Amino acid sequence: MVQRTLGAAVSHVGKVRSNNQDSGFAGSQLFVVADGMGGHAGGDVASAIAVNRIAETDTARYSSPQDAEFALQSALVAANQLLAETVFEHPELTGMGTTVSAMIRVGDSMAIAHIGDSRIYLLRDGELSQITTDHTFVQRLVDSGRITPEEALVHPRRSVLMRVLGDIDQAPEIDTSILTTTKGDRWMICSDGLSSYVNEDRIRSVLGDHAEAAAVADRLIREALEQGAPDNVTVIVVDVDPEGPETPEEAVTVGSAAGPLEFDSEGGRRLRLPSILLHPLKSTAVARETHVEADDDDYLERLIAEDRRRARRRRLIWLIVIGIVALGAILGAILGYAWTQQQFYVGEADGNVAVYQGVQASVGPFPLSAVVRDTDIPVDRLPMYYQAQVEATIPAATAQHASAIIDNLESVVTTGTRR
Repeated sequence: MVQRTLGAAVSHVGKVRSNNQDSGFAGSQLFVVADGMGGHAGGDVASAIAVNRIAETDTARYSSPQDAEFALQSALVAANQLLAETVFEHPELTGMGTTVSAMIRVGDSMAIAHIGDSRIYLLRDGELSQITTDHTFVQRLVDSGRITPEEALVHPRRSVLMRVLGDIDQAPEIDTSILTTTKGDRWMICSDGLSSYVNEDRIRSVLGDHAEAAAVADRLIREALEQGAPDNVTVIVVDVDPEGPETPEEAVTVGSAAGPLEFDSEGGRRLRLPSILLHPLKSTAVARETHVEADDDDYLERLIAEDRRRARRRRLIWLIVIGIVALGAILGAILGYAWTQQQFYVGEADGNVAVYQGVQASVGPFPLSAVVRDTDIPVDRLPMYYQAQVEATIPAATAQHASAIIDNLESVVTTGTRR
């Protein structure tokens, strides 16, 4: 049987972003996902440049997986040089970069190249394995035992990348490997728009469906969107020697790389990929939140110390907020109680008319009123109209007003008339 590797690529802008900074390519033997960074004007350019350059390796024929591995590594280095050249021509793109996860099938092997936090997964016999390792700050913390994988999912520095392609490093460190692959294997490459919002159990379940690769890729995109994924989402699903007719597959490009890469900017020239010369440029040092130098251990320690300081500040702020809320509640209770003690009403106490200070209510077992004046006026001696008023209580604005009400009721009992 002729060996086939059938792949499907899908990309979506996500629920928040206005442009797609992801790019993907699924060819006859090459499959690659790039997730750009650098803001609205840079991330899409970076991923498109990288994917378009790496896609050139799909047309070659490799005599060994080692040749394919070397070709991939060389293509990523060339893409890095292209990005540096682009920043040289368009300084407003300074600091742009991109992750790349790519693989080429050669016979029963898969050559892999990877940098950043996009991921490659393999589903074999129902078991899902993450093939690549994220080049992120939190992954380094996990590897060093400083935090757990569960803590990494919500860590405030989870977006900090340790390695990317871009104008930052002339010689980026790229992970490469060669793995065996067999009939029935299902591979997946995705940007972090999927892996950050859909857990691996759900990914395994969807990949385990026996539907075609295109349907599975669509389903994974929908899963990410249903989880509210704000980021761009790109997924490539690859089946090794699938059953079915041996129909030729056309290369598919998705995301920003699928459109024309032309732009004008003040002080810059129109970008034409064929005219860009591949030569090393002076490395540009860029300070930004999304990337740190991989070997700067002092900087990592400073980041860890800063995270600890932030955690302490957050705890202190919460304690202050809780203290203010508690103090406000106590002060409100004191002021509220003081207000109730300025209120009076006439009611019944042990069958006689009495003057109460406070309001006719209670807080739990504690009443908010108390008798401040007893009388010897029996309530049942009052006419029915007045009895009903006293039993329902008669509000008084002041203590003097309450005394006047008592005097009036006493007169009603004594003379049978109201003064």
